[in-house]
Amino acid sequence: MKMTTKRNRPAGLAAIDREMAHQHADAIASYETAGPMAAKAAASLEKTGRLLLIGMGGSHAVNRAVEPLYRGLGIDAVALPLSEQLGQPLPIAGRTIFVTSQSGESAEIVRWFSETGGTLETFGLTLEAGSFLARTAPSLLGSGGTELAFAATRSLTVTFALHLAILAALGEDPAAALAVLEAPEDHEIAAALAALENVATIVTSGRRLQGVAEALALGLTELSRRPCFSLEGGQLRHGPMEMLGPEIGVVLFRGQDETAGLVTAMAQSAVETGAPVILFDASTEAAVTGAVTIRFAPATGLAAILAMLPTAQRLMIGFAETRVENAGTPIRSTKITRSE
Repeated sequence: MKMTTKRNRPAGLAAIDREMAHQHADAIASYETAGPMAAKAAASLEKTGRLLLIGMGGSHAVNRAVEPLYRGLGIDAVALPLSEQLGQPLPIAGRTIFVTSQSGESAEIVRWFSETGGTLETFGLTLEAGSFLARTAPSLLGSGGTELAFAATRSLTVTFALHLAILAALGEDPAAALAVLEAPEDHEIAAALAALENVATIVTSGRRLQGVAEALALGLTELSRRPCFSLEGGQLRHGPMEMLGPEIGVVLFRGQDETAGLVTAMAQSAVETGAPVILFDASTEAAVTGAVTIRFAPATGLAAILAMLPTAQRLMIGFAETRVENAGTPIRSTKITRSE
């Protein structure tokens, strides 16, 4: 379903529409041009066997999403917010470091390089070729230029494509993920939006797909100005289930992996609380009675992430549009956060 253009569509959402319209083409172009630098990043990982992924906001959500993919290749991968690395740092010696920032200009990045000097095993991932990050570290560059809209959409998809290039250089088969970018799945979200019509807020959750859940929660919060947040499935189980009920929407992500059964159990438990449950599902597991299931072709890893992301973005926009008159125009934030 194509995004419908409304006569009074907020300018901020129209800007997001423009970004999303070319995110797949930019992601494919990013993958195709990233090869040489991706090979260098992969060679560094093969040498160190350890990876520290640092970034802020949507960049950190991307890092969280790819963290298990690198771990699956035997790499000791940890994703930390860059602010946390500045305040209570992990040792950086002997680690490959990926510094991610769509703008390449955020305050934390400038300070991290000024305080550490970077390392020979540090690589940037950014959309802006002229940015501080791209000038300071060897960087994988996303195509299409800087993302102008407030909430991250295209920048997420493009950055995932850069990681796809690195994973391919490490020996992973990129075919399934590339096929998703070449022919995105088209899904109706009307039933999901209807289910969420009367909720006060949304909690998102996943297991291996927790990073995507975190990206969605961030966007929901930024656009709807509601305190939407994300909890990894086990963490949601350990106490926060107390908040669930008809006024709390639950959005879950289930892929074709060994954690799918745990997501199924959470969906069933959440339905029992009376909470409206939306299940993004790229598994072969049975549908969960009482949940609104958005079913994708079975997939795991980046193929699952890239398949689900555009529909999750549309859900995020649709939810915000019904709650905020000028959704997409920040009133307390800026696109590039230059202060800590």
